[in-house]
Amino acid sequence: MKHYKSLAELHQENGFPAPENPLFSIFQCTHACSMIETEFTSDFYMIGVKKLISGVIKYGRTKYDHESGSMMFLKPRQIIEMRDLHLEESGFLIFVHEDFLNGHILHDEIRKYHYFDYETNEALHLSPNEEKTIWELYHKIESEYNNNQDEYSREIILANLDTMLKYAQRFYKRQFINRLEISGKTVTKFINELDHYMANGLLDSKGLPSVHYMANNYLIL
Repeated sequence: MKHYKSLAELHQENGFPAPENPLFSIFQCTHACSMIETEFTSDFYMIGVKKLISGVIKYGRTKYDHESGSMMFLKPRQIIEMRDLHLEESGFLIFVHEDFLNGHILHDEIRKYHYFDYETNEALHLSPNEEKTIWELYHKIESEYNNNQDEYSREIILANLDTMLKYAQRFYKRQFINRLEISGKTVTKFINELDHYMANGLLDSKGLPSVHYMANNYLIL
């Protein structure tokens, strides 16, 4: 299995332009954005936005759930595979070596964001406004990355990256709150249909309702 220790090697083997910084790099995809079609690990955090039409992303041996407008977060030394990715439109990848974070508050803060854990194999599904916010932050990072980096560049890049991760945390919480609300409504509909079933004497005449019956009578209401 391939393990990337340097960004220069990762960029070279995947046909990306040479990185502007040995510990931090970005790459903007167009309609196809795959890395080597084999499993690999690295010493980098990876953050990406992709509107996938098709393809496979595996993280920690688990297929990563992705949909249009999704954001993904991968941490160092986890098994990753990206294969046959075809994009609806542009996406981006950000690579952050652990050493780039040394001495910065983000070195510890990034470990608190559980969306980097491979157990959380669900992409962040962005609304149009959320996607706009993320892209604005990416372009600020991109501008600094390509602008003859100096003693201030690292702080500016990490400040924008920190803001991006905080927004991602907010958006993830919104995603799961919305899901809980939908789940709660679904449970209520299920219970109401079950009450209706028993009130009409169907429990005595037909027994317990089948999964097919309940799916047809409350999931589509």
